[in-house]
Amino acid sequence: MRTRADLPRACKAHSQKSAIKPWLKGQWSIPPKQDASFVWRMEDVLEVYTRPYDERFPQVCLDEKSKQLVGEVREPLAVSPGRPARYDYEYEREGTANLFIVSEPLAGWRHISVTERRTKLDWAHCVKELVDLHYPEALKIVLVMDNLNTHTPAALYEAFAPTEARRIARKLEIHYTPKHGSWLNMAEIELSVLARQCLDQRIPDQQTLAEEVGAWEAERNAAESSIDWRFTSADARIKLKYLYPEIVQEPSYDPNLP
Repeated sequence: MRTRADLPRACKAHSQKSAIKPWLKGQWSIPPKQDASFVWRMEDVLEVYTRPYDERFPQVCLDEKSKQLVGEVREPLAVSPGRPARYDYEYEREGTANLFIVSEPLAGWRHISVTERRTKLDWAHCVKELVDLHYPEALKIVLVMDNLNTHTPAALYEAFAPTEARRIARKLEIHYTPKHGSWLNMAEIELSVLARQCLDQRIPDQQTLAEEVGAWEAERNAAESSIDWRFTSADARIKLKYLYPEIVQEPSYDPNLP
């Protein structure tokens, strides 16, 4: 039998780490509770992720990210022995650029397009490139993406002639992540890696941005870096049980009763 003296004690560092810090705030995508629409779309995407690799039906995730372009006011000082590279705290804003990323996690492949904006027309041209350039032999592209108002096959009809728009749309099998459920899009994982490994620096213009992300893309594709997604609908029904609606049992009806 363990005595009080034998019980482990929380050290001071642990107590400080666990203390409530009201001045800290985090921004999260918080899903609604007991929302049938959310869990339906969630399980639909999770079902896609259980499918085996099939080159006829590539599973592709699409997402986008904005990047602030920043130029230097003074020439940075290069790294030297015993001294890190240094740059001035002042900078010049040079506008923003948009990054479209398409990623096939099972194949360890991704591609990034740099655009000025992220309108419906930009999305339409990104998808046309996906269909005609990257997967011309695919029977159907299984496309997972966020449910944004620009991510719609209707945009194809605003960008191309009806015959062309219909041709592209027929090559897509679209699965939308639920609202407040963008974490289900594996392209977000790629964007997180991109932000840490490539975008954490001052980039002055769109051309430099395209060169930087192009080099990152080539290196990551050469390594065939993939994503091992393991979260399933069975896991969701346990760990995210609070998201599922409560089923109301209807009272049984006996016709023999008066």
